Amino acid sequence: MTLIYLLIIGAISGWLAGQIMKGGGYGLLGNIILGIVGSFVGGWLLGVLNISLNIGSATVSTIIQAVIGAIVVIFVAGLFKGR
Repeated sequence: MTLIYLLIIGAISGWLAGQIMKGGGYGLLGNIILGIVGSFVGGWLLGVLNISLNIGSATVSTIIQAVIGAIVVIFVAGLFKGR
């Protein structure tokens, strides 16, 4: 059940980050990978900045954290891609 939850959260957060940054998603697999990587990046970044998200339920906070991380991942990848 945890793996399914992780995949669903990853897909949602990756899709949201794709909508915010590029105007489109990256396909189901790309969204899942982006969301999962974004979750780790967001968790690390918010931890370093000492920011705690207590918005609604834990699922909502997790999605927001993953979207923030995925946006950072997309932004950094865009910096390398543009060169």
